[in-house]
Amino acid sequence: MPVEHAIRATGLTKRYGDFTAVDGIDFTVNRGESFGLLGPNGAGKSTTMRMIAAVASRSAGTMSVAGLDPEKNGPEVRARLGVIPQQDNLDEELSVRENIIMYGRYFGLPRRWLSAKTEELLEFAQLTHKATSRVEDLSGGMKRRLTIARALVNEPEILLLDEPTTGLDPQARHILWDRLFRLRESGTTLVLTTHHMDEAEQLCERLIVVDEGRIMAEGSPAGLIRDHSTREVLELRFGMDRNQEQAQQLTTLLGSPGPASSNDPVSSNGSATAGRDVGFSHVEVLPDRLLVYAGSAESALEQIHAAGLRPMTSLVRRSSLEDVFLRLTGRTLVD
Repeated sequence: MPVEHAIRATGLTKRYGDFTAVDGIDFTVNRGESFGLLGPNGAGKSTTMRMIAAVASRSAGTMSVAGLDPEKNGPEVRARLGVIPQQDNLDEELSVRENIIMYGRYFGLPRRWLSAKTEELLEFAQLTHKATSRVEDLSGGMKRRLTIARALVNEPEILLLDEPTTGLDPQARHILWDRLFRLRESGTTLVLTTHHMDEAEQLCERLIVVDEGRIMAEGSPAGLIRDHSTREVLELRFGMDRNQEQAQQLTTLLGSPGPASSNDPVSSNGSATAGRDVGFSHVEVLPDRLLVYAGSAESALEQIHAAGLRPMTSLVRRSSLEDVFLRLTGRTLVD
């Protein structure tokens, strides 16, 4: 009988001496789900992935992966996983096809079966035309797709992806996203770490926001934005030496909502405060710009111009997971 959850962690903790990398987190990943861990570098995401993959022991807490304890059943757990590390670890001396076949042999898979499976994976990764090429001759995007194809050779139940598109150009990222969408649609459980907000919004049905080893929030990307931000954001630049002063003026102009809180009630237009024409919430001061959070950023900008304020640049955009992280932690994902 299949287990209900692909992964379940309770009080999961990892310490290195006096440093706590993962601090008692609880989460579950459903079978067939695309689940993300979103946070900056050093948040504990990769450490969590290593414990899931049965290559790092936990200091406290419990964990099950495909119904098994990774510490007690390491080989069995690893046999059910596909792992894509942050850095590609392909064999540069072998051809593209040979990399997949050799990796499959580690699982004891028969050569005849591997031969057919390899051709299937090459087609999936759009690498058939590169089958006999050496890995060192591939582009970064091709290497990443080959790493994913190789990880699928044992037909894993769960695919772990640690920062899957780091270092790739936009075109290569979108090609890789397409391959991951196909896996998700086929029912493969995906667990990925990322500090790219657009990647999390594109690929994850549900995610946890992680910072300093702790879970700050959990939910769907749309739900997290709805609960912790406004519908829109207005980005303004007045100049490095004027931003702080202008932030106070904007708050007075648009209407101070009082102390900011992630538990503020959310109005029907998506703002954190109701009853104001622009749905104003608050202003965040970043080193290079101001972020004005409002239900209608266009209306806020009109009000700012009407008051005679002239920012050097202005940009209206929808709220993102980056704004959620900023609201929860007071800093950006790339800090």
